[in-house]
Amino acid sequence: MQEFLVAAKPDLQKARQDWLASLEKERRLSPETVEAYERDSRQFLQFLTGHNGAPPGLSDIASLRSADLRGFLAHRRSEGAGPRTLGRGLAGVRSLVRFLERRGLANAAGAAALRAPRQPKSLPKPLTADDARRVVSCSEQLAEEPWIAARNAAVLTLLYGSGLRISEALAIKAGELPGAGVLRVTGKGGKTRLTPVLPLVQQAVAQYRKLCPYHLDPDGLLFRGARGGPLNPAIVQREMKKMRSALNLPDTATPHALRHSFATHLLGRGGDLRTIQELLGHASLSTTQIYTGVDTARLLEIYDAAHPRA
Repeated sequence: MQEFLVAAKPDLQKARQDWLASLEKERRLSPETVEAYERDSRQFLQFLTGHNGAPPGLSDIASLRSADLRGFLAHRRSEGAGPRTLGRGLAGVRSLVRFLERRGLANAAGAAALRAPRQPKSLPKPLTADDARRVVSCSEQLAEEPWIAARNAAVLTLLYGSGLRISEALAIKAGELPGAGVLRVTGKGGKTRLTPVLPLVQQAVAQYRKLCPYHLDPDGLLFRGARGGPLNPAIVQREMKKMRSALNLPDTATPHALRHSFATHLLGRGGDLRTIQELLGHASLSTTQIYTGVDTARLLEIYDAAHPRA
């Protein structure tokens, strides 16, 4: 790692270097993360130098108050740092202080008491309806084995057709999926919900069952890996990555984006938020309301492209 001039007394400089070494060797953080923590902690020590009127030492960190950290965040915000940068900077300082606390050199209470800046909610990026239909089509799957192609199509169809999380789809037992009607899904926190099983979903699963070379015991998992064991989510994600390249889709086209597409397309066709909340299994309506932002963004995009006065 490149050496920088650090505004700190020798005892704190040594402790900080030990902390950075532990991030790399013991916690095995990526070089990019360690570099970001180095930069954030260096900026914090530079702030303390101006704040206290002298380079800080271990004694200054030992007596660190929440007010000192709030001053640092306010200083960084005045320099143009956004919520994500501020949150990462606070995480770096907390990590350093906790490291020193474990060695009896500081008290981390002040750092722990300060709440991180509220992070902006990032809007999910759904696929277009046409792209979603292509992704779930069995004919578009890239696997050479017909039964694996059918399996991938069935899993992706459940994500888009029923709004399931990938973990929920892969947890379905072979005897649970009905021939018609609805499916009882166990989601986050062990909460159950009912979700529709459309004819398109039924057809995709039936094709997979027909071609699957393994016996699908009603009490066993429905979706199997190439060797007959449980299907790993990473396999589905890898296949989706291949399809992104083959179908010229954006990097945001992930298995989870199909669940976003399910919600966004329902909302665009007049579905109400309460119903979509139930179908997605969201505990709070505020989680579902993010899709109103997606739909509004899409409407504005259409407006800008099509309105003669835009």
